[in-house]
Amino acid sequence: MAHDNGLYEVLRDDLADRPGLTEKRMFGGVAFMLNGNMLCGVHKDGAMYRVGKDNEPAALALSGVAPMTFTGRRMGGFVDADPDAMADDTARATLLELALEYVGTLPPK
Repeated sequence: MAHDNGLYEVLRDDLADRPGLTEKRMFGGVAFMLNGNMLCGVHKDGAMYRVGKDNEPAALALSGVAPMTFTGRRMGGFVDADPDAMADDTARATLLELALEYVGTLPPK
């Protein structure tokens, strides 16, 4: 499964110049890692964010955001954003803020 290159560039720009950020090819897409912990990523049909279980309700309140069910099972603390949500600068910024808030609490790997 290929990822959306345009969406990859948008997300990469959103994350530009952030210390501790790396990219890793995973699950047919690209994941962005913060200090070795998965932060967010792009896939064929949109993007995913690791917002943590406490931030999940706020993320799911955004239009175009759903629970992450990448493997057919719900992945707690992860949300999936469809292309419409990713086209919305405010929604994308909110998702990234929620993900940074959560992943920033994790110990570096």
